[in-house]
Amino acid sequence: MSTTHVDTFAADHLPPREQWPEFLFDAPELQFPDQLNCATELLDGWVAAGQGDRLCIQGQGVRWSYADLQAQANRIARVLVEDMGLVPGNRVLLRGANSPMLAACWFAVVKAGAIAVGSMPLLRAKELTQIVVKAQVSHALCDARLAEELALARPGCPTLTQVLHFNSPDAGGLDARAAAKPAGFDNAKTSVDDTCIIAFTSGTTGQPKGTMHFHRDVMAACACWPKHVLRPTRDDVFIGSPPLAFTFGLGGLLLFPLSVGASTVLLENASPAALPAAIAQYRATVCFTAPTSYRAMAPQLAGHDLSSLKKCVSAGESLPAATRQLWKDASGIEMIDGIGSTELLHIFISHDEAHAKPGATGTVVPGYVACVLDDEGKPLPRGQVGRLAVKGPTGCRYLTFGGDDRQGQYVQNGWNLTGDAYLVDADGCFVYQARTDDMIISGGYNIAGPEVESTLLLHPKVAECGVIGVADEERGQIVKAFVVLRPGIEPTDTLVRELQDFVKQTVAPYKYPRAIEFRTALPRTETGKLQRFRLRQGT
Repeated sequence: MSTTHVDTFAADHLPPREQWPEFLFDAPELQFPDQLNCATELLDGWVAAGQGDRLCIQGQGVRWSYADLQAQANRIARVLVEDMGLVPGNRVLLRGANSPMLAACWFAVVKAGAIAVGSMPLLRAKELTQIVVKAQVSHALCDARLAEELALARPGCPTLTQVLHFNSPDAGGLDARAAAKPAGFDNAKTSVDDTCIIAFTSGTTGQPKGTMHFHRDVMAACACWPKHVLRPTRDDVFIGSPPLAFTFGLGGLLLFPLSVGASTVLLENASPAALPAAIAQYRATVCFTAPTSYRAMAPQLAGHDLSSLKKCVSAGESLPAATRQLWKDASGIEMIDGIGSTELLHIFISHDEAHAKPGATGTVVPGYVACVLDDEGKPLPRGQVGRLAVKGPTGCRYLTFGGDDRQGQYVQNGWNLTGDAYLVDADGCFVYQARTDDMIISGGYNIAGPEVESTLLLHPKVAECGVIGVADEERGQIVKAFVVLRPGIEPTDTLVRELQDFVKQTVAPYKYPRAIEFRTALPRTETGKLQRFRLRQGT
């Protein structure tokens, strides 16, 4: 492949072509020109079309039109190029909570032909060092309030030579420098297959991996799930909790709204306690968050005017049927469920609200194909559990720098193997069973941990739970549940037996948790995913 990048690190550290998945670009909306800069398509195109006055992005004390966001992104791009010496292909770490300024920084990086490397706000120096070293990051734009951990990381990051802080009163900070720049900028003439994002997986398995996405991938993601499943309009107002550093958040809260000329609300605090009030304040129509957040928000909806809310999207982890029903009872809205991955950028199996089926993720998003494979890579018939395999216009390309050799695990025979165990039911819907490494084998039975979790969540005294398999001399493994109780409920031995009996009465008795440990909280990633590996490690 060719690249227009001056710094060719990304092109030099793509996996070998023979290890790439098969890509599908058959649909007319997936035909792109050889020269493509997704910032031009998503932002500048609306201004050029006379839509610059349309509302684009809101946040605390900020209300920007498309022209406003373009001007701010252009000024920051000038700072990157003129003051910080950035050249196309450099990697830029972006560090900050969701905000209009962080969005402007993302567009500035992409406009300049560089590669945006997002980082979750809660990451510590050790984790930041891993990302910077793996992606050989040279520049960073960091919220001044999050400067400390990045400063602690810098001794271990010799490539990171240029750092500027925003939300800083300093005359040498990004805000002041950008304000002094002209509002025009000529976007880099990038290739359709130049990398524009290196997104790191959120760490449910402990060690993040860098996934590389091209300008074409960004536009392909905008052309598939939003168009065919979400079906937003230019009058929609998007809101939600996932960080922009997480591809679920980047797509749902920035790329997808701008792709249709809609507006988005970026909140620094989008906790379950804060989000209902924000939906009411901004009259949001589309909400993106994880199942855990919907479950926590449901009891809090009374007293908030959510009449503007039309669509609620759940992704990031499996959606238990109990959570779906709880949210529908509280809000009147049927959730749109979906599964995506950082490796494939966004959602590839989903359903719209009209075709929701409790317990099922949905059907394949147009533009993608999927099937369930056995351990030998052969398709399984309906009703049998196997490995989910996906192909489409986006796919896995792991950053190979540093000797990472996991490409061959994720991509096999042209398929992206997501690490999820699924079956296809009689209606052709894909039904989630477990992460393939979350399958518990106990006494010869295969038990899906998330199924036991979904069952326990039906119990009125259970707020959250996580289920894993633990070693057992007699049975190989036993099912162990970590349970967070609802406020006011005391953990007792009697309650342990009550929960065990409840599971036995609800699903096959062999699936019941033989061990239950009560916790005040469960380990989760910043995006809300349960970290079962930490439960296995005893943390």
